[in-house]
Amino acid sequence: MRAKIRKLIVQIDETRFEMGQEINPPTRRALAMAVIENPCAGEYVDQLDELIAIGEELGGYLGDRCVLALGIKPSDAHSYGKAAIVGEGGEIEHAAALLHPKMGAGLRIAVEKGAALVPSSKKRGGMGTAIDVPLGHKDAAFVRSHFDAIEARVSDAPRKNEIVVVIAVTDSGRPLARVGGLQTHEIKGLDGLK
Repeated sequence: MRAKIRKLIVQIDETRFEMGQEINPPTRRALAMAVIENPCAGEYVDQLDELIAIGEELGGYLGDRCVLALGIKPSDAHSYGKAAIVGEGGEIEHAAALLHPKMGAGLRIAVEKGAALVPSSKKRGGMGTAIDVPLGHKDAAFVRSHFDAIEARVSDAPRKNEIVVVIAVTDSGRPLARVGGLQTHEIKGLDGLK
């Protein structure tokens, strides 16, 4: 593995009741977070190929960890999202290199298909910085019941020369979703929109 991972955290968020209503089956969201060394920290690097390669690797690795934590088949994944927090020795473009050119390819393998764009967010910050990871349905962006986000945070990261890389995967939409729009049984999954 190219990524030098100092720490790996996997967590599940499971909602069983909302506004006094039982959620059955519960809605579940998984986060996999890797705290990695930033090979470009502390200096300007013109070509970010190393970070792009690490992003490709982590998309599948962290996506697999989420699917495993949810205890589902890859095809049963509903939503996904990605995020990165760059320590002060790096720059926002380092997060972009990790997240955008190639990370989605590995994640799509981990969740089988994934016609829709993978929602993302990025920021700079110090240890304990939180980030909201946006979520959207993996095959159809217009599925409103799956517009969501989950917060990610590592108490001792990122350090100055680190990046926290996050993948989120769900097995359902929001609990008690009722704002209309395209329903999951109506998805065609051809263009990533509907």
